[in-house]
Amino acid sequence: MESSREDEEPVGVALFVDGPNVLREEFDVDLDDVRRAAEAEGPLVTTRLYLDEHATPGLIQAAEARGFEVVITSGDVDVKLAVDAARFAAEDRMSVLAIASRDTDFKPVVETANGYGIRTLAIAPGEFGRSDALRNAANGSVTLEEANGEDDETNGSGDEDAADWAGDEDADGGDAADGDATDAEPGDSETDSGATADSAPE
Repeated sequence: MESSREDEEPVGVALFVDGPNVLREEFDVDLDDVRRAAEAEGPLVTTRLYLDEHATPGLIQAAEARGFEVVITSGDVDVKLAVDAARFAAEDRMSVLAIASRDTDFKPVVETANGYGIRTLAIAPGEFGRSDALRNAANGSVTLEEANGEDDETNGSGDEDAADWAGDEDADGGDAADGDATDAEPGDSETDSGATADSAPE
């Protein structure tokens, strides 16, 4: 007799990080903070960082040193991440899906996981460009900027490669600026630091 999900022990948290969308100079994201936000939901069963071909060797090495499985794709990072997350849900390989991104395009993946009875968590690097649609679709949400406060200044990723890569490539950075940002108003294209949601400083 097959056991139902309710009869089984939770299998843990699957963390998927949208690198080009999150690892941007204006956010100074610490991958350890992303990991801790997911671990607050339970033990991690997978920790993946998705990057494109513009990622520097230094960034890849830093991520691997922090225990992340780095997935490089020459195509659309969003598509690869979404397909993998949906497969994890369909194969019942997690009890919690945590997605770190500002991209509203992941809303269908979150809703799919919810349909399988999987708890979902949306992790955003900061308030600017944060997707309300993604947060509302998920069972829970974390904004690293709010959770860490001033600690962000001293506990940043420390990876200059991440900032350099974000400054060189902003292919996915504009995905969040689609009307769901809580701090962005029509016609307001700048953050407090002068960086736009669609491009990182040179």
